[in-house]
Amino acid sequence: MQTCTLGNSNIEASELGFGCMSLPEDYKEAERILHAAVDGGITYFDTADLYQFGRNEENAGKALTPYRSSITIATKGGNDWNSDQTSWSWNPSRSYLIEACKNSLSRLKTDRIDLYQLHGGTIDDPFNETLEALELLKRDGWIRAYGTSSIRPNVMNRWVPVSGVVSNMMQYSILDRRPEELSSFLQDHSVSLIARGPLAKGLLTDRFSRKLTGEGYLSYTEVELRDTLNKLKAYASDWNMTLNSLALRYVLADPACDIVIPGASSVSQVQDTVQAAEAGPLSEQQLEDIRSLTKADRYQNHRI
Repeated sequence: MQTCTLGNSNIEASELGFGCMSLPEDYKEAERILHAAVDGGITYFDTADLYQFGRNEENAGKALTPYRSSITIATKGGNDWNSDQTSWSWNPSRSYLIEACKNSLSRLKTDRIDLYQLHGGTIDDPFNETLEALELLKRDGWIRAYGTSSIRPNVMNRWVPVSGVVSNMMQYSILDRRPEELSSFLQDHSVSLIARGPLAKGLLTDRFSRKLTGEGYLSYTEVELRDTLNKLKAYASDWNMTLNSLALRYVLADPACDIVIPGASSVSQVQDTVQAAEAGPLSEQQLEDIRSLTKADRYQNHRI
């Protein structure tokens, strides 16, 4: 398993990470899945206080405790559940972020979070106050580094040049190539792109037919999506690869992308992910071929 360094931090992790959001709530099953990931060489685990009302952090923290010294734990905060846990609101205030981070530390059963990320954000946020909170958490040793998790170009343009963010998480896959327009920008500022959703909700796997609906996907109509997936699967087969491996390797080929975090709800899905590490990098010709089969969309909103 290849490793990387997040941005200009000293945090090292596997290039194939693990997104905990899809973990089952049953602890024993979650434990089996997480331990399979560690056994496969995965050392980067991403969760959030929003997932399962914090229980996701609790399960991940408990299951990963035996490996804590050799893994990287990332979580996210800023979404404040209401009292009856039926909805949440965005709260980037200094006081709330500090409280939320310390609550995450307790649930994760650790004394320091490796990477703490803003779980969203808008251009109207109190930037200086939010930045102060993250810097205080870092200064006081509660976190090692901080990042953002945003698909909004205007938010990234505000944070990246003038703050200490080491990463930005974005939805990125062969079917959602919008982050590519920001790749050079992030790379120029030594900010790592962390790719979530690289398998496009299971569409970019060999058994994609089970995931197809009449809604299509993003700008792909149902007909376009089915045609594109069939072509991609055939192309992967020509190179003796699974569509899963092709999808993960495509995103990792982006110069700005250091970590890709597919999720898994079973041990077999973890094993499929680990196979991508064994597939090796794609060639420039393969990347060009994949681009010719897919759309290079751009973000339409939140640009100013």
